[in-house]
Amino acid sequence: MEKIEHTTVPTNGINMHIASIGTGPVILFLHGFPELWYSWRHQLLSLSSHGYRCIAPDLRGFGDTDAPPSAASYTALHIVGDLVGLLDHLGIDQVFVVGHDWGAVMAWYFCLFKPDRVKALVNMSVAFRPRNPKRKPLESLRFMFGDDYYICRFQEPGEIEEEFAHAGSARTIKRFLTSRNPRPPCVPKGGFRGPPGPDTQYTLPAWLSEEDVNYFASKFDKRGFTGGLNYYRAMDLTWELTAPWTRDQIKVPVKFIVGDLDITYHIPGVQDYIHKGGFKRDVPFLQEVVVMEGAAHFINQEKPEEISAHIYDFIKKF
Repeated sequence: MEKIEHTTVPTNGINMHIASIGTGPVILFLHGFPELWYSWRHQLLSLSSHGYRCIAPDLRGFGDTDAPPSAASYTALHIVGDLVGLLDHLGIDQVFVVGHDWGAVMAWYFCLFKPDRVKALVNMSVAFRPRNPKRKPLESLRFMFGDDYYICRFQEPGEIEEEFAHAGSARTIKRFLTSRNPRPPCVPKGGFRGPPGPDTQYTLPAWLSEEDVNYFASKFDKRGFTGGLNYYRAMDLTWELTAPWTRDQIKVPVKFIVGDLDITYHIPGVQDYIHKGGFKRDVPFLQEVVVMEGAAHFINQEKPEEISAHIYDFIKKF
């Protein structure tokens, strides 16, 4: 880990922290919520040993990267703009992209907006979702899951931050990262506060140490959760701004990986979409779909060796 270099790069009006290691063709790793560059610690070390230059930023709003206060500053156009600016600053023309969770969402948009900058994509957890021109995302989610669905609960500024603060960053991180329930996460008001008293309710799995949790928690203690929550709060604005790309396909080579216990894999209609032709229709250069048995949402941390091997086996073809 001490071989990983940390630098700050100006891009798109913000300062972005990046972790990097290795030399060779570039792999850009994009993390999710509530995470950091650190989520890719295993892949950075593994893929750099195979002759790649691995770069993992803290995305806008996370960790040691700037966090503009307004949710309107967190659309897909902002995030992809940050990444294009990062690559331009570093003098990098094309990259392999690897994404997970919100990082996967932004990786899809990156490929939609700037396919010329992407050699190939390995995306995890969140399949491509073509834009529905008839209904905004939040309206669809409320219709499917109700107002207590976690994404709906995240919408009111300050409300969920207060619950996370009451629980504490470490307990909040543990709650997310250790969850293995594939059902839609519906949490009534106050439900993220957690019970009072010592933090004993979340048993850490072998792949997640107290040291790992403390690293995440230390950054969220400093930065807060608002930046990460603003991705959810900008969903409808992204929908409005991406109308010109309605029905556009993803035109880069893709490998997709998901755990069979991932909540995203159990959203109604998703498995049919992935396995019965819809996904291939919208992502015509989709080459592989991997469903990992017994793996939950945070798959790149839970199954680090397997994920590193899946990434390498795919990108070495190009």
